[in-house]
Amino acid sequence: MSTESASAGLLVLASVVALVWANSPWSQSYVDLWHTEMSIRFGDGGLTMDLHHWINDGLMVVFFFVIGLEVRKEFAIGELTDRSRAVVPLVAGIAGMLVPAAIFLALNPSGEQAAGWGAVIGTDTAFLLGVMALVGPSVSTQLRIFLLTLTVIDDIVAVSVIGIVYSDDLSMGSLAVAAGCLVVLAVLDRTGVWQAAPYVLVVLVLWVATLESGVHASIAGMLSGLLVPALDPRRSDVEEAARRFRAFRQSPMPGVQRAARRSLTRAISVNERLQEALHAPTSHVVVPVFALANAGVDLRDGVLGDALASTLMWGIVLGLVVGKAVGIFAGSWASVRLGWGRLPQGVGLGHTLAGGALSGIGFTVSLLIISLAFESTRLQDQARVGVLLAAVLASLAGWAAFRFSARVLGQDDAALPRTLSRPVDPARDHVLGPVDAPLTLVEYLDYECPFCARVSGVGDELREHFGDRLRYVTRHLPLPVHPHAELAALAAEAAARQGRFWEMHGVLFAHQDELELEDLVGYAAEVGLDVEQFMRDLDDEDLARHVEHDVASAEASGVRGTPTFFIGDTRHVGPYDARSLISALEATQPAEPPLGR
Repeated sequence: MSTESASAGLLVLASVVALVWANSPWSQSYVDLWHTEMSIRFGDGGLTMDLHHWINDGLMVVFFFVIGLEVRKEFAIGELTDRSRAVVPLVAGIAGMLVPAAIFLALNPSGEQAAGWGAVIGTDTAFLLGVMALVGPSVSTQLRIFLLTLTVIDDIVAVSVIGIVYSDDLSMGSLAVAAGCLVVLAVLDRTGVWQAAPYVLVVLVLWVATLESGVHASIAGMLSGLLVPALDPRRSDVEEAARRFRAFRQSPMPGVQRAARRSLTRAISVNERLQEALHAPTSHVVVPVFALANAGVDLRDGVLGDALASTLMWGIVLGLVVGKAVGIFAGSWASVRLGWGRLPQGVGLGHTLAGGALSGIGFTVSLLIISLAFESTRLQDQARVGVLLAAVLASLAGWAAFRFSARVLGQDDAALPRTLSRPVDPARDHVLGPVDAPLTLVEYLDYECPFCARVSGVGDELREHFGDRLRYVTRHLPLPVHPHAELAALAAEAAARQGRFWEMHGVLFAHQDELELEDLVGYAAEVGLDVEQFMRDLDDEDLARHVEHDVASAEASGVRGTPTFFIGDTRHVGPYDARSLISALEATQPAEPPLGR
């Protein structure tokens, strides 16, 4: 959020500088700067473009590449792995593009101005989130996720429109090279190549081929980002990295250091590493430089009056400010009313109206489409005035909608619940330690989750530290992305029927990569269970309901991933290493009274 807020601030600053510069006595230097040509030559070949095109067709490809990386991660290991959660933002996102386009075309049904309809369908995600941090609820985690999911749909459609509708003079040879690059990226993904260099090299070739093909290069950025794999850290890779790091600590030599660094890098997917490397430069450099190059409209000599009198400008303003808010709110309301999906916990319809209003900040995508849609400088200036005015009005409308939502509808924070929905029940829950201990640690876990496996030893450290003052409680949350997690949870419950829950609990984490049915039967024999009884219990509906009730309590308690800890009945937010959990648990203990004299 700090990155996004800073990015929004830099966007505003760059836009103000561009406007002041373009309307100053030195306005010609602003124009001349962006028409300065720059070349990169390799022998007899190379690329030559003016600075404006280097920014719009070059730097902005990095921006769309990062968007593609984020979309791939959301679908692979993020919020969109559960497709049911995507229904409402999907419908809202589509409605939030159709309604603005319809409003724009109602005011500009034909002629050259009609080509600008694409300028009202996009949302500047960074600007939106930055403004929301300033005017939105004090806690907006779930609303932020909802809007990010919505803008994923928005970004995919907007970039497709840029790449298809606003491209011309296609070169089939260059398109074939670009298609070949996409195939290579898909092969790198399928074969599990984890080094970043091959992906970056292919993306560079893809960018050049797309430039030469006549298709706008933004689509190359988005598509290539979608083909870079995002994966949860594998347990084997994490353990190998830990082993290499211990070896370096024992023998700090250059060769051992290189091996440790290589294993640490491999444990994190190339998608997340590229995001980490590019997110801040994109937010703090690429997007503000784009704003500086594109937001400078010379409003003198009647340009502002001409814009205020044009249907083009008002089509963009009404499309973005009114169309986005109405479309997103209507799409959300209809989806919920028809039973297609539900809003995230803590997010009300008032929040969707406010978020829809802020989605009217088209800025980056809108300015880019305007530069492609119109050849006339007059029309470009009118459209840019509309985008700048819409950004101001949409921010004010979002602020007003958030105030209305809080004061009239009673919808303030858009946050997940932080209280344990169902108190610990020693007769039902699995408790390690005295059932009446003064300190309680509850963990929602998934036996196939590598993060849960990594912290499975933390409980031993906590019990060693607190002794009989702590009771450790486990509950199940098998995640949809882990195909064997639910069966493993049933196996633990079946073992509990024979008094061997904690023994099975440890074995399941020790063999996290081997959780097929035949493996579980072997573990049952290993911990001394009656295997036939174990097999019958696996099919017992009561055990299935036990796991389902744990999952329902997790949902009601605001749990979205594993491991999630509760200190007493309050969800723990932050690191979950032993030292952090010890500090959190100790903070809940009442201070001892001072000794009397």
